[in-house]
Amino acid sequence: MNLPNKLTLGRIFLVPFVIVFLVVGEKVPNYTAGGIFLAAVLTDWLDGRIARTTRQITTLGKLLDPIADKLLISTALIALVQIGRAPAWMVALSVGRELAISGLRMVAASQSIIIHASDFGKYKMLAEVAAVTFLILDWPPQWDFIGTASLGFLCLWAAIVLSVASGIDYFLKFWKLIDLSR
Repeated sequence: MNLPNKLTLGRIFLVPFVIVFLVVGEKVPNYTAGGIFLAAVLTDWLDGRIARTTRQITTLGKLLDPIADKLLISTALIALVQIGRAPAWMVALSVGRELAISGLRMVAASQSIIIHASDFGKYKMLAEVAAVTFLILDWPPQWDFIGTASLGFLCLWAAIVLSVASGIDYFLKFWKLIDLSR
């Protein structure tokens, strides 16, 4: 197993620690959960960079990397609902989109078609990482003056808008490439 795949597995291994420290750890701000989450995000960036620069892109990596990303973001968002920092409807929309896109990817893969992530999807991931980070850390403190939403909540809104846009983009690509009669 190559280093990028080990890093991806490491990211999956870190997910339960983010959740445990977020749910049962210190309440606001939660530096331990935030640090573990950011370490996991760093492995996402690092495994992709190493795989591309050293030409170590594998089938296992292509399968595991998006699963690790979805697992990390989705479980963190669900835990943020549990501790009252994220609205359930936004998280349900985000997780639902991820499940729908994963289903489409499986159908496409069954026809040997790979639909690559668009820039929308990459920006969505960045917005989700920012949202989760700011919501975990409850940063900036006292941002909530005069009824203004927190920075984490604003990033979550951006992630939802990008999630819907990238989901539509993915569905459109899917319908153009897939033979539904098969």
